[in-house]
Formats: sequence, C-alpha cells, structure tokens
Amino acid sequence: MAAPAIVLNISTNSHVCNDLTRFDWPDYLVLASMLIISSGIGLFYGFFGPKHKTASDFLLGGSSMGTFPMAMSLAASFITAIELLGNPVEMYNHGTQFWMTCVAFFLVAPITSYLYLPVYHDLQLTSAYEYLEMRFNSATRTLTSAMYVIQMVLYTSVAVYAPALALSHVTGLNTYISVTCVYVVCIFYASQGGMKAVMITDTFQAGVLIGSLLLILGLGDYAAGGASVVWSRSASTDRLEFFNMDPDPTVRHSFWSVVVGGTFYWTAMFCANQASIQKYLSVETIGQARTSLWVSCFGLVLIFTINFYTGMIMYSEYHSCDPLKIEVITDSDQLLPLFVMNSMGHLKGVPGFFVAGIFSASLGTVAAAMNSLAAVTMKDFLHGAFKIDIPEHKEAITVKCLSVAFGVLSFALVFVVEHLGSVLQVALSFNGMVGGVTLGLFSLGMFFPWANSKGALVGGVTAAALVMWIGLGTQVAVARGLMELIPKNSTVEGCSCNNNSTALGKFNLVKEAAKTFRVVLDETEEPELEEQEIFGLYKISYLWYSAIGFMVTVILGIVVSFLTNPQDPCSLDPRLQSPPIRRLLRALPNRWKEKLRLPIEDKDVPKPLSSDIRRKTSNSIYGTGITNLGMRLEDEKLPETNSNFQKGGPTNQQATCRF
Repeated sequence: MAAPAIVLNISTNSHVCNDLTRFDWPDYLVLASMLIISSGIGLFYGFFGPKHKTASDFLLGGSSMGTFPMAMSLAASFITAIELLGNPVEMYNHGTQFWMTCVAFFLVAPITSYLYLPVYHDLQLTSAYEYLEMRFNSATRTLTSAMYVIQMVLYTSVAVYAPALALSHVTGLNTYISVTCVYVVCIFYASQGGMKAVMITDTFQAGVLIGSLLLILGLGDYAAGGASVVWSRSASTDRLEFFNMDPDPTVRHSFWSVVVGGTFYWTAMFCANQASIQKYLSVETIGQARTSLWVSCFGLVLIFTINFYTGMIMYSEYHSCDPLKIEVITDSDQLLPLFVMNSMGHLKGVPGFFVAGIFSASLGTVAAAMNSLAAVTMKDFLHGAFKIDIPEHKEAITVKCLSVAFGVLSFALVFVVEHLGSVLQVALSFNGMVGGVTLGLFSLGMFFPWANSKGALVGGVTAAALVMWIGLGTQVAVARGLMELIPKNSTVEGCSCNNNSTALGKFNLVKEAAKTFRVVLDETEEPELEEQEIFGLYKISYLWYSAIGFMVTVILGIVVSFLTNPQDPCSLDPRLQSPPIRRLLRALPNRWKEKLRLPIEDKDVPKPLSSDIRRKTSNSIYGTGITNLGMRLEDEKLPETNSNFQKGGPTNQQATCRF
C-alpha cells in the first residue's frame, strides 16, 4: 500500500487570510527537548566534566577542543535569529543581490588564516585586546574593550528580543516567556560548563538550526512546484540580481557594497572580535584553527543559501497576495513565521522544530557574548585598567560570576529595548560601526611597524566618531521619514480576503519601486525642498560602514604616527607583526630598509655577531641567524636614536639594528 502523501497548504493564496494555526503540544515538546538537551550539556560539563581550575580552562576550554566543534561553534556565533528571519525577507523584498556576501567568506578565510591568526595563536592572549596594549598603550586597549562591551550587551538584548517578538505575533508564543527561556537556559549552561559547554552546545544547536532550515526549504520547495517555478516567479519581477555593478556607494546592495563592503564587515567579525579570537585559541594548533575557520565559512555559505532560497519560495507563495500589504502581519520579520504556520502548521512538530532552530541561533549569540564579555572584563578591566590582583585559584569562579552577571544584565535590557523604537536599528548597525574601527587598530599594529600609540588613538577615536555620526544620522533621517526603503514590486490582486478592496486601494498608492532609497518630499511645500535635502554621507550604504571605519583608522593612524615621532621597528617585538608582513619587509632592498629604519639581516652586516647573540637568536621567531627584535643586545652598544623615531633606532650613517 502506498504511503500517504504529505499535504501542504501551498496551493492558493486564500489561506493567507485564514486564522493562523497555533502551537500544539507536539511543537512545545520539540522545542522543550532542544532546551533540555542544551541545559543537560551544561549540567554535564559543569558538574561531571573536568573541573575549571583556572580562568583559561573556563574561557578557552584548556585549548583542548576538537576541530569540528570549534568550526560549528564559530559559525553558530555569526548566525543570529535576526538574520534567520531577516535574510528570507531581504530576498522577498529586494532580490538576491545580498547573496553575493557569500563570496566575501571565501576572501575572509585566507585573510584571517594567514594575516591575523598567526599573531593571536603565537601570543596566546585570553583577551584579544591585550594585544593593543602590548603594541600601543593601555588607553587604546581600554577604549576598544569598552566599545566591545557596549556593542555586545546592546546587541544580545536586541538579537533575542526582536525575533521573539516576531514569533509571538504568528505562533502565539508569549514574547516574555520566550525571552526568559532563552536566557535561563543560556545562563545556566554557559556559566556552569564554560567554553567546552558552549562549543558542544553550539554544535548541537547548529545541527538543529540547519536541520530546521532544510526541512522548511524541502517542504516549501516541494509544495511550490519545484525550483523551476520558484526561480521563474522571482525572475519575472527582477528579483534575480547578482551583478549590479553600479559603483555608487549610496546604492544599498550592489556587487561592490555586498562583496567589498561585506569583506570588511566579515573580516572585522572574524579577525577583531573577542568571541571569534577566543574560539581560535580553544584548539591546540594553528592548523586546527585554520581548518575550523574554513569549515565554518562553508557552513555560513550553506546557511545563507538555504535562507535566501527560502525567501524565493516565500515570494513564489505570496507573489499575488502580499501579507504585509493586506495587514495580515504588521512587520516584515513576521513573514517567515507566517509562511511556516500557514503552510506547515498542520504538520505536528514542524513549527516547533522551526522555532527550535530560531531559539538555537539566539542561544548561540548570547552564550558567545557571555563568555567573551567575562574574558574582556576580567583581563582588560579588572587586571588591566583597575590593576586588581586576583589569585589564580579564584579566577575561575570570578569569570563564572561575571558570565552570570552579563547574562542577567542582557536579560534586564530586553525590557528596555522594547521601548527604544527606532534606536533598535542603531543597535543592530553598531556591529558595522565598531567592527571596522577595531579591525583598523589591529591592522595598524600588525601591518605597519612605524605606527605609534598617538596615531592609534587619534585614528581610532576619529573613525569611531565619524561612522557613528553617519550611522546615527542615517537612522534619524529614516525616523523622520526623509529616507524610505522601497521593496520591489508586489501585488495583492490575487488575495481573496474580505478586505481585498482596501488592500488594493493601499497598493495603488505605491507609484514606483525602482529605487532602493528615495527622499520623501512634500510636493505641496516647495519652499522647504532645500530643508528636506539629506546630507550626502547619510545616503551611504550601511555595508560601507566597516570599510570607512577601517580606512580612516589606518590612514589617519599612519599620518599622525609619522608626525609625532614614529615607532622604531627595531625595538618592536616581532611577534606583534603579521608574519607575511615581516617577510615582505624583510625582502625589501637594504637601501629601502635603511630609509625606513627596518632591521637588516646579519648576513648583510660586515661585523660578525658574538657567540652569545648567536646562541640567543637560534630560538628567534625569525629563524636561524636573525636576532629577536625585542631583546637587549648586551654584547654590543647600539648607536643613539634618530630624533624622528621612538626607542633608539639607528641612523643611516651608523650600523642598523640586526635581526
């Protein structure tokens, strides 16, 4: 006897207007199972696993984690519930151009692996921002750490509250119960089990997340009539767009903004973010970290691709009856939950599995934030800024308490952000604003041995002020109605709702949807036209924020450094420089090295080295025959410093420093 066919409701747009199917007991059972398993992992590592004797054990997992868990955890920390709900909507409203951000991942992986990762792995710092004090000064470290704390505390609250609110309107789940469940479970397993529990739980939750997305995609594609139907309906409304080569930086999503701007954004997330760097150091070797990095990038490409194709399926379903226009839903973030409940709500357990995937993303975001914020607070503020000496045997319990404290603080802020209105978007844009500046500071230190602390501070502060001014100004313009994001064409002509005539009336008011952004001007008040003009920088695509922050930090940092007594490369610890940059500088001709005050290899210097120095250099980071740039050469007397360089570099007329 043939198996019964799965019947889905995707055959007509009439069900869009029907009463929504709500959560049933199988859905609650599936969701509760995911939360219980996540808590169980924390319970095991907290009470039955190896004890956390030091802060390093808690924060880095004793650097003994496996390659695959680290890769899954890294990918999970970058996929938030906001993105899971927002990416399909981006495809539904604006087309496929944003999918090209997947290209950026294949650029970010080698950049991270070979330019930044070797420095972090060699130094083995619990807080990445310790590097900034080693390279520049404590003020740079404290400022960057403070920006990270503010960024993550705000972002986690919004990243949990926003999707919970969207789900509540469609599934019937109470917003505050959802938020409370996420925080209680996350605070428990992250504070008890430390990095090991976070990574193993992330691996489990990544499986749930990907499984739920694949299930929704498979059922949706089957019911829609297959990929050919889905593809053709998107193509008929110009939603298939991958190579918009318009170089205008005000175009919200072009090939250049998505690929180039996206590369800067994701490089900042991978290379200058405490949560990411902390996970790189949770494995024993740099080879494991590199493998995990590539696996996580492929995982992100998979998740983005599934997400965007789901958006195409949603458009295929609602192509003639837009639920937002007929006010079945009040916000575009509710579109994916509506699609699941409308079309698959009668399949018991499927909506629960979908929501479990969304919750998994929220849990991963909060867990990564709690662990990294505890590390930054202890290392950069308690140890660094406030000089509090915590005994080693008490560090583990200290970071546990800090982890719980940040979890509670983030939970409390949920009840604040719900009243912030348009400020929510500012919080979501904060990653791009802060990330580019932070990446610029790390790059200034690793790539330019002449950069000094004055250049780093001036460049970083100026860049942060600039991008925040642009970002905040843009959001104010949006809030005032001066800028509006216009979706691609959609219709309500196929709706069979009672309020169809009203919906059609509203739809006919939309005259044009060709431009992504437009200025909304009151044509009846011509004298005020100039007052309504938007400042040019506010029109720049948000995807360029990281690139702007990076470029201003680096360029201004270099200029100020050369104007204020640049750093002497000879006195710089070579471990603070990126290995490819060291090799590049070492390959320069000697006459260039002398002008740039770069070290000259021993073989190019006539005077032989003493046996003691040769013995010391055998273990140098540069290899045999090269001195450590950070050591004191007691056997020889180096000449006095040129007045334009810090810390005693040699002059052109005298012997240059050797390495």
